[in-house]
Amino acid sequence: MSKPRRTLWQRWRGAWRRWSLWTLLVALVVAMLVTVVWLAGRYEASQVQSRLERDTSDAVSDVRVALTRNLQSLQALHADDPGILAWEVNASELLRGHRELVRLEWRDTGMRLRSQVQTPYRPVYWDRGTRESAHSDASLACANARRLSGPAYSSSYFQPHGDGLGSEMMELCLPITSGGRSTGFLVATYALNAMLEDLVGHSLTRSQEASFTEADGTRLAVLGAARRGSRMFTATHLLDLPGATLVLRMDTWHSAPSLFPNVLTALVTAMSIALVTVMVVLVRDNRRRLRAERDLGDALAFRKAMEDSLVTGLRARDLEGRITYVNPAFCDMVGFAPQELLGLSVSAPYWPPERVEEYQQRQAIRFAGYMPPREGFESEFMRKDGTRFPVLIIEAPLINAQGLHTGWMSAFLDISEQRRIEELSRASQERLQATARLATVGEMASLLSHELNQPLAAISSYATGSMNLLQAPAGAGEVPPPESLQDVRMAMQQIARQAERAGKVIKSVHDFVRRRDQAREAVTAQQLLDAIMPLVSLQARKIGVRVHTVMEPELPAALCDRTMVEQVLLNLARNAMQAMDVPGISKRVLEIRARRAASNAHQAWIEFSVADLGAGIEPDVAERLFTPFFTTRAEGMGLGLSLCRTVIEQHGGFLGFAANEPRGTVFTFTLPVYQPAPS
Repeated sequence: MSKPRRTLWQRWRGAWRRWSLWTLLVALVVAMLVTVVWLAGRYEASQVQSRLERDTSDAVSDVRVALTRNLQSLQALHADDPGILAWEVNASELLRGHRELVRLEWRDTGMRLRSQVQTPYRPVYWDRGTRESAHSDASLACANARRLSGPAYSSSYFQPHGDGLGSEMMELCLPITSGGRSTGFLVATYALNAMLEDLVGHSLTRSQEASFTEADGTRLAVLGAARRGSRMFTATHLLDLPGATLVLRMDTWHSAPSLFPNVLTALVTAMSIALVTVMVVLVRDNRRRLRAERDLGDALAFRKAMEDSLVTGLRARDLEGRITYVNPAFCDMVGFAPQELLGLSVSAPYWPPERVEEYQQRQAIRFAGYMPPREGFESEFMRKDGTRFPVLIIEAPLINAQGLHTGWMSAFLDISEQRRIEELSRASQERLQATARLATVGEMASLLSHELNQPLAAISSYATGSMNLLQAPAGAGEVPPPESLQDVRMAMQQIARQAERAGKVIKSVHDFVRRRDQAREAVTAQQLLDAIMPLVSLQARKIGVRVHTVMEPELPAALCDRTMVEQVLLNLARNAMQAMDVPGISKRVLEIRARRAASNAHQAWIEFSVADLGAGIEPDVAERLFTPFFTTRAEGMGLGLSLCRTVIEQHGGFLGFAANEPRGTVFTFTLPVYQPAPS
């Protein structure tokens, strides 16, 4: 009994083993078949979806092209400024050829209706009061078109028809211009259903349904009736118009995908191709890996050779402050080996002992996220033998391949030689300044001789006039008349004023040569002109020049050195009169003008101009006009204009010249406006 039972058990176990293997094999085959069928269905579904999305995109393109053509046709209605009757005839023809358009309106710039034409294909009830409202869709579209200076669409709205039904409409407002000026608006009303029928319907199949929807999925217009099959596909595409946005949605159905004719053949072929492909991919991947390793080795060797050849020290630290890398140049700079530096974090042996705490605080600030200056900062290091040397440190964050901040990279430059050269340069500069102070003595003498020329000449003129007035008209014992004594008193006052002016000139020129800050005060333009007008008028009467002054009203005061600016005005006025004191010039007019100049948010300026009607300045002379000691007159020193420009530039202004119309030259300079300090 035991032997038959053992044989039965062995048979049952062998059968179970065979059936289990076959079951596993069948399960694997079924799983593969199901997978293949599922993948085929997914592929067919993706193809249907891609085709539907392509059809939707093409339909949107057709709608855009049709709307663009309609826009050109609408613009042509007002091409030659037609009358109302001609416009109505052309508009009616346009409506008969375009069923998607249901109404055309011609409105003026105030949105008042001039004329309107309706489509002959469908009755539509229009409420005149609603369309004339300022909040109507047509008014809002025209307001948007006026803002965009181009055509604009409105959002869709429901419009009832004459037969009790209704449909969704959309307004297009087109600005009408003539000669660059707006003359009105052309309002065109689109029916969304008609747009689908005439612009999209020709490309639809029987299994497709097209509709215009809003962004939330609300359907506005539908064309076609897609059959509700086992599998529905949907594609949407945005129709973005100026001022409005619509969504074109297309639906289609598709039956379940059919099975491949020979699944096993297709599966074996696919698996064979897959195995060969995997082998090819593995071989190619191995070759790429070997090539990448070789390139990486070359890159590492190149980087090491480059780092070893640098004279700039490099040091890398992680986020905890530990030194992770130093190059040979840095080790040579501080005198420590790499093994003595790598891994240090709290302090470094090349820090001077007395500055360890300061450097630790700076390191803590850096690791807290503070970005160092791009141009770097200076510090002091200590070599292994104890000598100190200055370094320039430039630091930047260390970013890995994944874009994460992993530490800091620092570059060090030994600037000991640079500091030594700077010290030598500073010593040379001090010697040059000593030499320049010696040259300043000669400059002061030249300035004094030029600037004192004018007040001394005025004193001499007034003194000569006083002596002539004091001479007795008839005999030696007679007393001069009271009028002469009054003139003599006035001349004495002018002599005293010019003597005081000469003293101020000496002080101002002295401060100017020593480059000190002159005493500046608030002086009005009228005060400056009043100070120089006696001397200007005296010379003007001698050579027959008419002086004309123009003062802008309510002109603010200028902040300047009064004596030096008076000298500038006087020099420019005398130069202008001398330019007209030549034969052949009959009209001699000197114009002095003061007005506000162009200003900015920080400083306001006053502009002075001195214009003459002389022969002008030649181009070769203009290039050297402000050069010191350059002059075109035999008695001139060539310092006047150069000093004038220096004085004005010390005040922060600008002195220049230009040709005057119809002839002559005009010199212009600016002075800052006095701004009182806030209390």
